[in-house]
Amino acid sequence: MNSYGAERVLLFIGDSLTEGYGVEKSESYPQLIQNKLDQKYGAGKFKVLNGSVSGSTSASGLSRLNWFKKSNPEFLILGLGANDGLRGVTPQMTKANLKKIINAALELKIKVLLLGMMMPPNYGPQYTDEFKSIYPELSKEYDIGFVPFVLAGVAGEKSLNQGDGIHPNSKGHLVISETVWNSLEKML
Repeated sequence: MNSYGAERVLLFIGDSLTEGYGVEKSESYPQLIQNKLDQKYGAGKFKVLNGSVSGSTSASGLSRLNWFKKSNPEFLILGLGANDGLRGVTPQMTKANLKKIINAALELKIKVLLLGMMMPPNYGPQYTDEFKSIYPELSKEYDIGFVPFVLAGVAGEKSLNQGDGIHPNSKGHLVISETVWNSLEKML
């Protein structure tokens, strides 16, 4: 047991996509995963903590992990990098930041599920290819859980996104919750 009364804690660290920008907290995919955990294992067995912040980049992930480590998470679902790419941060810098977070989590014996991200094609083939390769390379290097593209089936689908065309709506979060759950469930 931990201070949350749950046996096992899952910590999500991400940006607006994981925070649930523009949807009710109850509709965000981390909360939908909490619902799945409660349904499958019973209420109180797992506690989802959402340490995601809209607008954040990979540079802030390590400090957030350090903040939340007192909650003794068993799992880290790491969904950072989208804002790095949109701001033109070099893929090498994003990868280095993600490595620091992964290393810190593994040192704390936290299992990591890395959520892959891609950039839109208007960023050019070299940048988009380099960016896309960050996630599978880290997954292979550290032998950690991996979702190749967290927005699979959602990106570019007007009916699954808010008016900005970037942030998923409640239906989009349902799709993401299934995508993440398919990988996460194997780690539990």
